[in-house]
Amino acid sequence: MTEIGGIFAERGDLAHLALFLWASGASALLTVTLRELAAAHRRFNDFVAEIARLNQHFSMRDRE
Repeated sequence: MTEIGGIFAERGDLAHLALFLWASGASALLTVTLRELAAAHRRFNDFVAEIARLNQHFSMRDRE
């Protein structure tokens, strides 16, 4: 990694290196955030399905 930094420093492209690092970090954070959001959505769907199953169970029990 220091070789890459040295190449950018020699050519005077430090702004490009900083922009690349910023964009990479932002993309990584977005990926992690979307993954966590999808997992939370699945957990919420599982929760709603369990509530529906519980309501169905009590509904059938009340009919008896």
